[in-house]
Amino acid sequence: MSAQIVLPEDRPLRVLFVCTGNICRSPTAEAVARRLFAAAGLDGRVEFDSAGTHGYHVGEAPDPRAMAFAAKHGYDLSGLRARRVEVDDFARFDLLLAMDRGHHAQMLAMCPTERAHRVAMFTGFADEVADRDVPDPYYGGEDGFREVLDLCERGVRGLLGTVETGR
Repeated sequence: MSAQIVLPEDRPLRVLFVCTGNICRSPTAEAVARRLFAAAGLDGRVEFDSAGTHGYHVGEAPDPRAMAFAAKHGYDLSGLRARRVEVDDFARFDLLLAMDRGHHAQMLAMCPTERAHRVAMFTGFADEVADRDVPDPYYGGEDGFREVLDLCERGVRGLLGTVETGR
């Protein structure tokens, strides 16, 4: 498990989830995080966003299969739109979480050296799946979306467990 994260007192903690096209994995993680952090009473204390390493789907809604599978489990992805990671994101976000090792390497390659400590593997927050890649479900069936949702719930629960609220 990762070290404790202390919430800033003067603003929300900002977390960015990153996958390839920002239509399956990272929007799922964003929706899971929004719901679980709100349920923990941290709504407004932590802000979430998601992005892709590539601009294949900029402006598009998440994959319909990802939205449908998430909706079956109470998560709403409908208001999310794909965007690409920008260099400014490394200054705006406190934590940038890669869905797989390829994303992690790409993010570190574009990240200013002094901010590299903000980039981490998403699953590194969940002991039982630490540093495992969240597989891309795009070319598969429902089982892939099930695995993504499971890993996102585990990773977000782990992230939630590292947040020190100061309350």
